[in-house]
Order: sequence, then structure tokens, then C-alpha cells
Amino acid sequence: MASPEQLAVLGATGSIGTATLDVVARHPQRYQVYGLSAHSQVQELAHLCQQTGAKVAVISDPERYQDLKRALAAAGSKARALAGPEGLLELVEQDQVTTVMAAIVGAAGLAPTLRATELAKRVLLANKESMVIAGPLFRSTLEHSGATLIPVDSEHNALFQALPPDHQAGLARCGVEQLILTASGGPFLHASESDLDAVTPAQACNHPNWDMGRKISVDSATLMNKGLEVIEARWLFNAAPDQLDVVVHPQSIVHSLVRYRDGSLLAQLGLPDMRTPIAHALAWPERIESGVAALDLTAMEKLEFHAPDRNRFPCLALAFEAMQAGGSAAASLNAANEIAVQAFLDGEIAFTHIARVVAHTLDQAGSHGAASLEHIMAADREARTLARTVVSQRIG
Repeated sequence: MASPEQLAVLGATGSIGTATLDVVARHPQRYQVYGLSAHSQVQELAHLCQQTGAKVAVISDPERYQDLKRALAAAGSKARALAGPEGLLELVEQDQVTTVMAAIVGAAGLAPTLRATELAKRVLLANKESMVIAGPLFRSTLEHSGATLIPVDSEHNALFQALPPDHQAGLARCGVEQLILTASGGPFLHASESDLDAVTPAQACNHPNWDMGRKISVDSATLMNKGLEVIEARWLFNAAPDQLDVVVHPQSIVHSLVRYRDGSLLAQLGLPDMRTPIAHALAWPERIESGVAALDLTAMEKLEFHAPDRNRFPCLALAFEAMQAGGSAAASLNAANEIAVQAFLDGEIAFTHIARVVAHTLDQAGSHGAASLEHIMAADREARTLARTVVSQRIG
């Protein structure tokens, strides 16, 4: 029997991380957890380390390092404690680690995900921001390192499953005309513009179909999440901007579709449970049990598809504009959105002002290019500074 794959889960206490550990626990002969990371939840991280037998624990917030050491000791875990961005890099650089689940939310996940790709690890990509802000750099790194990168986001994983194996040689050569990402529409699909002005953080985080973290839940409510996913798909599948589209599908059963030039439309269907794409990514090209029930087609009352309303949800339009602009525009978009979403969650701005903060930031941001990590992070820092200024001025 082959030795178990040694897995590092970055963002282990988040929704993707916990779902990953659930799938892994179902296959103890196939996978072992080598290392886990969290941003600041030391008690939860220590508990997971004790539960999984992880050898390394990383807390992204360096100020919580001593707290982590104490928590690990109290939990009875023998995991070695690391902290900060350097600790994340050290974890993915371990020779024993063969597979990295990149599930850190936001730009903070970029450096360790890129490093794992450089080292030709098997990278399971759930951190869409990495590909959004550094798409060209990731593509170049993938081509040079030969790393295996499998998308975990349900939409991108669905596209991966519906595309032919040789799609990286060029979509047109494979007869592909369009990649269509589905969007649930979030909790405010049918809300009026006046209703959106009064949305609270609790309402925005109450997604009708998915159980997700607060930031990604807000992004789903504004449709920025779908915009970021479109940019991610552009680089994941080497697609031209005009080969990408979005349809609203409230039931979240059809996770994405591929249109071929012969008129065929291939889709991947399943219940809205992240364990399905996680299990697919972990075992590809094989299939393993995920813990998710089979979809009963006879129980489906209806499957709806609508064009998204980009006037009520301008974040989607902003993402398409940033993708068309190229360069560092996507990095600026992502950074400004992170600042705006946090400001909304903190009660500093209204829900409808998220898009306005992003738009004002993009108008003022310079072009830094995207050829190196230094250029990308310069654009990220500038956009965050600009967005904080816009938030403080209550523009909108």
C-alpha cells in the first residue's frame, strides 16, 4: 500500500478547512495531516492539531505565537508552533508535505500558495484571491514548475470536471466557446435598491444555500464573489475575457457549465456542499466518498437561470472591468473590496457603499503591472490605503 499523502491545510479553522478535514478523516489510510494553519483562533487550531495528529501548527498573527504554544500544550498536541507569514512559508516548504489545501481567505494566502506552486506541490486552490491578483504570475510559475493545481471553488471545480483533459492547450482548440459560472444571487437576489441601503451585516451573512465565512458571504451578497471567480477562471483555464459569462441560478445545483461549438452544454450538478469539490480535488483523477448525499433529480422542483442585474449589483461589473483592464487592476479591486467589506462588517459604511468604495479606489489607483510579486503587493498596498481614505470620507 502506498504511503499516505501528507497534507498541509492553510486556513484550517475556516469553512473550507473544516470541510477538508471532514473528508480526510473518512480516508485515514490515504491522507495524513502534516500541518495546519489559522489566522488567530489558537484554541481551535490547537484542538484540531491534537485531533488530527498534525506535526506543525501555524498562527498567521505573529502576536499569538506564545498563545499558540500554550494552547498546544494544554490540548496535549506535540505539534511544533510557527507564526506569521514566515511560518506559513516554512510549512509549505517542508519536504514531507506533498499536498497543500490553500484555503486562507484574501490576499494573505498569496505568498504561501505561490511558494507551494513553485515547489511543484499538489495545490488544491480554494484561495481565489491568489489567482485573481496574481493570475499571470501563477500561470508562468505553473508552466515552469510543473505543479498540479486543482481548483476547489465549486464553480471552478465544476468547470474543471466539464472541460476536456487537454484544455490547457487552448480552449478554442478543444472546441470550447464559453465558460459559464453560476451564481446563487445571494440573499438579496430579489431585493430592491432601497432595501439594499438598509442591509445589516447579519442579513448579508445569511446565505440561503451555503455555509461560509463572513467575508465571502458578504462578497456573495454583492456578487463580488462571482466577479472574483470570473477573473480566477480567466487565469485558471487560460480563457479570454469574452469567453466568460455569469448566470444566476438560485438553487445552487448546477455549479457551472461549459459551452462547446457543436451546441453541447456540459454541466456539473450536485448538492451545495463543499465536501464534493474538496473530495474531487483531493483524489483527482480518482473519485472517493465525500460524505455528501447523492443528488435526487426527481426531488428537484425547478432549476432557474437568469441574467445578473449589474445595476443593482455593480460589483460584478467592476470585476469584469478590472479583468479587461489587466495589469494590477484586479489586485487593486481585490484589496479595495477587502477594506470595504470589513468597513461594512464594522458598521462604518452601508452595504451599497461597498461598490462605491471599490469604484473610487479603482479610479485613483495607479498601474503597477503584474509581472512580479513585488509589483502586485505594491498595488495591493496602494489600493488598501486609498480605500481606507475613501471609507473615512464616507464617499457615496
